[in-house]
Amino acid sequence: MWGIIPAAGRGTRIQPLAFSKELLPVGSRLQDGVERPCAVSEYLAERMIKGGADKICFVISPGKSDILAYFGAAFGSAAIAYVVQPQAAGLCDAIFRSVPFVRVDEPVVVGLPDTVWFPDGALAELPDDTLSFLLFPVERPEFFDAVLLDEADRVLEIQVKRRDAASRWIWGAFKMPGAVLHELHALWRERECEDEYIGTLVNAYLARGGRAVGVKAGQSYVDVGTLGGYRSAITLLSGGHPPGTHGPAGAVPTVLKKEVPAG
Repeated sequence: MWGIIPAAGRGTRIQPLAFSKELLPVGSRLQDGVERPCAVSEYLAERMIKGGADKICFVISPGKSDILAYFGAAFGSAAIAYVVQPQAAGLCDAIFRSVPFVRVDEPVVVGLPDTVWFPDGALAELPDDTLSFLLFPVERPEFFDAVLLDEADRVLEIQVKRRDAASRWIWGAFKMPGAVLHELHALWRERECEDEYIGTLVNAYLARGGRAVGVKAGQSYVDVGTLGGYRSAITLLSGGHPPGTHGPAGAVPTVLKKEVPAG
């Protein structure tokens, strides 16, 4: 299974940094018995591996060679490949840069590298045979992409950063068969590549008879792309419960020190 990590964004909300925002140190990990800083994107890579990914594709911009230098050819048990998005052109463009790598008969999971969320094994709850979204409850859904479901948990609509968001459940990652990735890519090109956000493209996919489901397996979610989000992530990783997330009291484990294979 492929894990696709779009990491070509400029990170303007948390600049100035002397490195790519995906390498922002958040918490720490144990490597060979030594505690070292943990780059925020490592959390997503670990979650993808726990969810079954054995290959990870980073989509980077031409100026983000520091990500390649940091991760190299592998992370834990997953091999890593890199593709370049020549210029910032939105999430859809970034994701579809990976299409040449992905066979139609293998699943794909996509996540955002500047987020931290729990439970860390939630991606395993997503089915392999249909487009599915891992959902998290938040207090301010208007800052994210809210997902509306019917009584059978089928996706009715994705509301992209709408002030009047009708659901407090947002997507934090999504999974699909490779065939669906190729189908979405074809639809995006048919729509003249105008969709910047995956939500608007998925809405068009649903309108054409496509199917997607939402899985409410998420408990806590933090966007680390702002200073406020960075502070909340530190609190979350320390075992606290930051503002802007929901979850059962005590449901967030303490993972400030994490054992990760070298890679």
